[in-house]
Amino acid sequence: MFHSFFPRPKLFFTSAVIWTAVCIFVWYTIGPQMGAALGMPPLAEGEQAPLGLAFFVSPDNIWFYLYFTIFVLIFGGAWKLIDRDHPWSNWSIWGSAFIIFIAYFVVQISVAINNWRGPFFDLFQAALEKQPGITAGQFYELQLRFLEIGMVSVAMNVVIAFFTSHYVFRWRTAMNDFYLSKWDKLRHIEGASQRVQEDTMRFASIVEGLGVVLINSVMTLVVFLPLLFQMSSNVSELPILGAIPHSLFWLALLWSLFGTVLLAVVGIKLPGLQFRNQRVEAAFRKELVYGEDNPDRARPPTMVELFANVRKNYFRMYWHYTYFNVARYTYGQLDALILTFMLIPTIVAGRITMGIWQQIATAFGQVSDSLQYLVSSWSTIIELLSIHKRLKAFEAAIDDEPLPEIDQRYLQREAQFGEIAADKPY
Repeated sequence: MFHSFFPRPKLFFTSAVIWTAVCIFVWYTIGPQMGAALGMPPLAEGEQAPLGLAFFVSPDNIWFYLYFTIFVLIFGGAWKLIDRDHPWSNWSIWGSAFIIFIAYFVVQISVAINNWRGPFFDLFQAALEKQPGITAGQFYELQLRFLEIGMVSVAMNVVIAFFTSHYVFRWRTAMNDFYLSKWDKLRHIEGASQRVQEDTMRFASIVEGLGVVLINSVMTLVVFLPLLFQMSSNVSELPILGAIPHSLFWLALLWSLFGTVLLAVVGIKLPGLQFRNQRVEAAFRKELVYGEDNPDRARPPTMVELFANVRKNYFRMYWHYTYFNVARYTYGQLDALILTFMLIPTIVAGRITMGIWQQIATAFGQVSDSLQYLVSSWSTIIELLSIHKRLKAFEAAIDDEPLPEIDQRYLQREAQFGEIAADKPY
């Protein structure tokens, strides 16, 4: 699944995580000083960030683009030397780096919008209060800045949709080529054709999708947590808890951790059930296919037994998904209320303006959504884990390892009909 596309996957991903940690550490320790020395200093404390298109070409952002490029070239160049012959290293190394950069840029679009919210909603509030000096031109100017951000967002969405489609298909191609090269060992496994044709496609697509969301979540935390930390100075106290330093920062962390642990605990059995569901469905479908050409196959007693397995597994899934959905949807409703509830004392005290409220809500929502990665992605993760189990069992035949019990029962049944020699090692 991985070594067909990535060079030495375990070492590659381990080194990528370590190198990323080094990059983040350097950026937040001496990065600003390095940028200032090159004539690209960060914003001074209290300085208003540029609005609209100017935000993306500000000196500190240009410095980050250069910084990112340098560190990627060092990492990618080292891996091209380590594994010169891997056929997919260009796509797996440079393609992954490009996806990470686009994910960061998407987060910057959210930052640009959040910067815009402050002055726009403060002006909106001032207009509603009929303060003097408010003109329609000021609103049109801010709307134009928002349109500039929107056009950048459209461009980035088009680019990432086009590129990731090609990236996923390259990964699928790598797995397809690898499995077909081992087809003599794999062809007798239950659902072998489905695993090569469909599971490889779904695996590459889901991993890429979850990976982008994970990278986006990490980038969002890196960017928005410091903002939320600073904005907490506007919050006077929290209900029940009272005055807590940097309260919004800790609230986002603890609330999201609670939701993640809750969903992980109540959904712990779902991956196994999804995995078994794919197996029993494939066994039922395969018997029907054989029955199209062989009158001795797909007989009523066999089909009744196979469909009974399908029904039993679905009914178990329905029950487990019931209490999982109770927990998930209840948490979702409470999540929609938690920030407003906690800010009621601050709102009543009049310590924030409409613009600051919008910025706090956006920053808290971004951080909360990022920290709730497992909460929002759990259903997709469950599907991925079940596909991963199917492909791992598939690869067991390549390495001459014992197959899972359900696959062994399938081979025994097929041997009875002479489709597979009973003494085959796989």
